[in-house]
Amino acid sequence: MKNTKGVMNVEVKRIPPTENEYVRIGCHKVDERVKEIVQFVRSRESILEVIRDGEQYTVSIGEIFYIESVDDKTFVYMEKDCYETRRKLYDLTEELKPNHFVRISKPIIVNLMKIVSIKPALNGRYLCKLKNGEEVIISRKYVPEIKKKLRGDES
Repeated sequence: MKNTKGVMNVEVKRIPPTENEYVRIGCHKVDERVKEIVQFVRSRESILEVIRDGEQYTVSIGEIFYIESVDDKTFVYMEKDCYETRRKLYDLTEELKPNHFVRISKPIIVNLMKIVSIKPALNGRYLCKLKNGEEVIISRKYVPEIKKKLRGDES
């Protein structure tokens, strides 16, 4: 079926429960519209698109330990692996809030579910130890928000 230029047809097809669900996009080119659709679908499935050694992967958001921005690049740290994402930290900060991520310093957001312990460090900062043994610093500015989140205050 042909339609007006710029208007995208949407088709939903029921499949048997024995098949894996999928989303297929037919497009002339991968433009911003298509990228937004892909981003939305992936955010609903709780995965993040990442890159390592020039190859693209998807990782489960629940398996991410922390995300760090360094020199205009955004790195995603897993238990043992590190990937890069084209996404900006400020976008990920908002998107991942419902998934237990919180900013702990200007360049880092951490998955609260991966924290083992938090203890005071120097100058009002705190040292955050993660389940994989890594340690990251919580800046003084973000300590109240972390404490609120750990208490379960969502206001």
